[in-house]
Amino acid sequence: MESTALRNSAPLRHKRVFVAYVVVTIVAGVAVTVASIPSLVTAVPSAPVDCWLLILLAAVADSRPFTPSRRSRQASGVFPSVCFGFTVLLLWGIGPAVLLSAVAVAASSWRLRAALWRAAFNTSQYVLSFGSAYLVLRAAQASAPGAAFRTTVGSAVAVVLAAATWFVVSHLLVNSAVWLRFGGHWWSNVSATMGYELLTTGALLLLAPVLAGAIRTSPWLLGLILVPLFAMYRSGRVAADREREALHDPLTGLANRKGVQVRIEDDIAARDQGEARLGPLLLVLDLDRFKEVNDALGHGVGDRLLVEAGRRLRARLPEDVLVARLGGDEFAVVSSRVSDIEVARAFAEKVAAVLAGPVHLDGMPLEVAGSIGAAVYPNHGVDFDELLQHADVAMYEAKSRNDAVAVYAPEADHNSAARLGLLGDLRRTLERPDRPDLGELGVFYQPQVAVDSGEVVGVEALLRWRHPEHGMVGPEEVIRAVEHTAVMRLLTYRVIDEVVGQVAAWRADGVRLRAAINVSVRDLHTSDLVEHLSAQLARHDVTPDQIELEITEGALMADPRRVLATLRQLDRLGVALSLDDFGTGYSSMLHLRRLPLSEVKIDRSFVLGMGSDDDDAAIVRSIIELAGALGLRVVAEGVEDERTWRRLSTLGCQVAQGWFYARPMPAAELTNWLARYRPPRALRGALAQGAANA
Repeated sequence: MESTALRNSAPLRHKRVFVAYVVVTIVAGVAVTVASIPSLVTAVPSAPVDCWLLILLAAVADSRPFTPSRRSRQASGVFPSVCFGFTVLLLWGIGPAVLLSAVAVAASSWRLRAALWRAAFNTSQYVLSFGSAYLVLRAAQASAPGAAFRTTVGSAVAVVLAAATWFVVSHLLVNSAVWLRFGGHWWSNVSATMGYELLTTGALLLLAPVLAGAIRTSPWLLGLILVPLFAMYRSGRVAADREREALHDPLTGLANRKGVQVRIEDDIAARDQGEARLGPLLLVLDLDRFKEVNDALGHGVGDRLLVEAGRRLRARLPEDVLVARLGGDEFAVVSSRVSDIEVARAFAEKVAAVLAGPVHLDGMPLEVAGSIGAAVYPNHGVDFDELLQHADVAMYEAKSRNDAVAVYAPEADHNSAARLGLLGDLRRTLERPDRPDLGELGVFYQPQVAVDSGEVVGVEALLRWRHPEHGMVGPEEVIRAVEHTAVMRLLTYRVIDEVVGQVAAWRADGVRLRAAINVSVRDLHTSDLVEHLSAQLARHDVTPDQIELEITEGALMADPRRVLATLRQLDRLGVALSLDDFGTGYSSMLHLRRLPLSEVKIDRSFVLGMGSDDDDAAIVRSIIELAGALGLRVVAEGVEDERTWRRLSTLGCQVAQGWFYARPMPAAELTNWLARYRPPRALRGALAQGAANA
């Protein structure tokens, strides 16, 4: 929905035509109002309490209208006074209906802070709609509606025709104004919200004769009819509020990632239909040094800084520009009025200037600045995902060059043609699992063994992709190609589906193993991952404690706040989280305590160097002691010989994996390996020797 200031202003284009249209509509509404005065004078002295009650209810209901979040360029509100006004028209004629319209619009205009001219236009819209419906009733019944309302077939037909007339007149008046404001094709504007308004406003209009019949039968029935009407209104408000919440960030009140997607898709559709000539432009903005603020001053101050940054952007940018928070310290700005790349760059520089400057929190000045990446449709992407990906690439380019702004440039995108080709091939493999000629995607499993007992306690699921032309493609190359694209989610979901199904199959064979699945930090940006994993667990009747998700330390610690909500949902679900490659990043004790972690995995580079490098050995010992103090399980990767295994057992490491035990293997081969596996014979002696050496 547009902001208040924008709704209260005339459009920049076709301003004279728009103003003329509004004036003509208001004059016509005044004429109908004047013509209805005799009816009002006649009806008011004898109007029963029910009439005044309906007028009061109309004002109360319209003071709290609700507007769905995604409709047309100007969202259509739902105003319950339509039902009460049409009821008054049927029972007491045009005069009281006009009075009700004026009162209801006054209430809604006050609530929405509408300008006087806009309130007058909306009142005229209602008056003209009721006037047209009144004429249809007169023509069909040959008498005044208030005197001739009867519950007969003929009366029902007349009422339906009048309701249809009201709907058509009101819809055309409003959407013609929208057309003059935004331009484009007149019919596209008219038809954009037709279906939704037929469902909502149409239902309110057709409920009016039921309400009128109840009042005519017994005024006391009005109270009974109002109960389900209120329930319908209330459920509609709840649904609209939930839809709005789904599109907004709870911390800043700005739009969220989904809200940006809706705006971009709407703008692209408008441009493709010839309704817009410009944009859209997508800016991705990342606050500089935000992590330092969080670490030094705490997350409370960090949150306030995010709120202030969002407020500053919203207050100083044009009203038709969408400002959103994507998550963490990342914001997005969408503008539909960009004619070329240079205009896009100039606008991005303006946004950078708007953001720059100190923010005073608790008397402390905090410098705010950001790195901005820009992508313009259709030059830099043909859909939301591609625009977001390229704006993200440009933002990191700006950050790497220490510049405030960068516009996406293909030569700066490290996604080579070969990598993009690989991405396309992988997408086809994922979408057509029934076509092995397009490539085979599978999962290998490497056992994880308890150091003290030699028992196999779990497996790590490792991605394997056999390309139809290039053969086996390494998992690192696959992840580099997809991690910043929508294919990453498809790949993660595919692995989850296969691993959860395999865990269920092992359980059916009497083998209970915990399986660890690698996920990217982007998989954790929304709750979609939790919902998908939960559905797969329920489908295969697998308990959450049999699945563990692994994420690298560097990726997680880059922005732990952004994924914290998803991590907590996984924790509530009962799925453990493992911090992979631990020791290679910069985890702070604060983050390790706050994140719902169950396990840390020591990076293989330290484990491999334990026997020859005292520093590596000291790092491994420190990690094990730190994890023990925090109550976290420790897994050592890269155990390739008995000497390393013995050293780990001495240090108190709980779990290990590596070629000393087994290489990664397909599920069928793992089943046979488990049947043949015997724990290392030297285990007891190693423990005793380790204890003696200690």
